Amino acid sequence: MTDRVERVAPPSAGRVLKPRAWVAPVRAMARRRGADGARDTAPPSGPGRNAVVDCALYVDGLRQPGDWDYAEALQAARGAEHGFVWLGLHEPSLDEMTAIAATYGLHELAVEDAVKAQQRPKLELFNEVSFLVLRTARYCEHVELTETSEVVETGQVMLFIGPNFLISVRHGDACRLSPVRADLETKQELLLQGPWAVAYAITDRVVDLYLEVADRLEDDLDTLEAEVFDRQSSGRIQRIYQMKRELVEFKRAVTPLQRPLMTLTSQMNRDVPKEVRRYFRDVQDHLSRTVEQVNSYDDLLNSILQARLAQVTVDQNNDMRKIAAWAAIAAVWTAIAGIYGMNFDVMPELRMTYGYPVVLALMLAISLALYRWFRRNGWL
Repeated sequence: MTDRVERVAPPSAGRVLKPRAWVAPVRAMARRRGADGARDTAPPSGPGRNAVVDCALYVDGLRQPGDWDYAEALQAARGAEHGFVWLGLHEPSLDEMTAIAATYGLHELAVEDAVKAQQRPKLELFNEVSFLVLRTARYCEHVELTETSEVVETGQVMLFIGPNFLISVRHGDACRLSPVRADLETKQELLLQGPWAVAYAITDRVVDLYLEVADRLEDDLDTLEAEVFDRQSSGRIQRIYQMKRELVEFKRAVTPLQRPLMTLTSQMNRDVPKEVRRYFRDVQDHLSRTVEQVNSYDDLLNSILQARLAQVTVDQNNDMRKIAAWAAIAAVWTAIAGIYGMNFDVMPELRMTYGYPVVLALMLAISLALYRWFRRNGWL
């Protein structure tokens, strides 16, 4: 097997892989971008090298030594009985993805989605190549939750799964795949299942991160709930809205993945090996748990928001009662002073020696009586 791998000639020696007929639209797209208007432009030397994180050839569940070009590795994998390529890319450009698509036979629609990285989780089939889109999530550490805190960071991982290859396209740093590769290379029996074993390992890692984010979000929600019901805390409503936005972003990553996983675990799906489908069912169980947690968090956050809004309304009513109580006390002084300021000649107590202090005492007594009455009724 090793001799067969070593005898593969690189593309520079004159051997060129013929892409499938349905790759023609991708090449046409590349020609339209040519600045000189040429009908057929050759890809630049070493295409995709800037975006390639790692390219490995696996035969019989073992990684083959050496640094592989992705075209050489694909030829070697097709010549091996149990061989496949795992090509890892990080935020490739359209030119890089177009060159790789011409070599691996990727559909232009999937290539466009992989470059834009603005897709919902989904699973599509293009002839022999499955296109799986995952949204990744990672919890962002923060000292305290503020109106601008970033709680959940999201990204995307897109997988092209073919008969002899798997291409992973990662956008963002929410889920790095190097630990997945290192762990998977210690499991020869699993790697013997081919590219779908790699797809399972990546999906499992993404869902495990979902569980970590969900557990950390629960701590934030507990803190937020305690602050809202703590009468000594301000409990600003902006922080609740910020948490709501972060939870919605996380929910958009988690919930749509249920349908692709149901398809992968279906008994009718013959593309995924039976043994790997069992592994995917375990991932589906973890995802279901996460979805339940997220839905419960959403309900809890809505309850916290409603409780805070009710508290704001009650506080406003209390403030209005206090203002009305003090206004009633002030009205006593205003009314009596206004009557005696009318300058009539015939009025009671105008010629009384102690009339002034008597009136002041009367106003003070009425005010004290009103104050005690309002205090007793909880207005002050």
